[in-house]
Amino acid sequence: MNTESKGTLELTAAMALSGTLGIFVVESGASAFNVVFFRVLFGALALGGYVLARGYFRGHGFTPKKLSLAALGGLFIVFNWVFLFESYENTSISVATVVYHTQPFYVVLLGALFFRERLTAAKAGWIGLAFAGLILVSGVTPADFAGGGGSYLLGVGQALAAALLYGLSTIVTKRITGVRPHLIALVQVLVGIPLLLPFADFGAMSGTGADWGWLIGLGLIHTGLMYVLMYSAYQKLPTTKIAVLAFTYPAVAMVADWAVYGHHIGLVQALGVPLIVLASLKVSLAKSPRTVAGSTPAPAPVASSRR
Repeated sequence: MNTESKGTLELTAAMALSGTLGIFVVESGASAFNVVFFRVLFGALALGGYVLARGYFRGHGFTPKKLSLAALGGLFIVFNWVFLFESYENTSISVATVVYHTQPFYVVLLGALFFRERLTAAKAGWIGLAFAGLILVSGVTPADFAGGGGSYLLGVGQALAAALLYGLSTIVTKRITGVRPHLIALVQVLVGIPLLLPFADFGAMSGTGADWGWLIGLGLIHTGLMYVLMYSAYQKLPTTKIAVLAFTYPAVAMVADWAVYGHHIGLVQALGVPLIVLASLKVSLAKSPRTVAGSTPAPAPVASSRR
């Protein structure tokens, strides 16, 4: 098996794992804050063990500035997870995941806003098309804005907020050079432990029982194993293939949501999916006028981010 084929298998596996993340979150029965707290806790143990075993702490490349940027990215990434997981409860895994996959457009817009990266007319057009698709996928109608949408409208907003936070984390983390992405991810999950500790409700976990397995799985599988596979694949694949394979994540998430919970998006909503996919690919594969070396965060697919 050649290097690119191996990378393809690794990234496909990572994105497929990411697509099952929502099942683990819902089945754990825990609140979003508790889920994220234990995800970063168990994820830090998994990533820390891997980094230690590979000897990555030696010559880590961190400076005070780079460490601060990694910590700031961690702040954005952990609260991005909180919003995304809350969105699962108020909408569905399928809708939340597709709405959340507008992350690349936020990265482009934030880059133009904060770093004066050129926003071409073509990119602006694709972003406009993507948000037209977003409106279709969300299923939100004018009546929802008049007060009839309730928690569903809130859930769509939470998924959008999660995507925005992911975009902020990506922008910040792209400014870190000369540091292995595994180490950046480790810092981000370590930062999440004290950040989320005040919000964690340990009393609510007393009757969790066998559901601890879902939380441990989020840390070991969806943070430790998934990140290792993803970062290994990135070193072997061209950008074009990474961008295409990233859509394994929402595809698996939608199938899993239908298979386990019977949720599926309607016909009109389905029309918006190819618009988002096409626009995301066009934006992701467009040549950037300014190339910045570094790594993107991975909460969710890298997006994920990540994811």
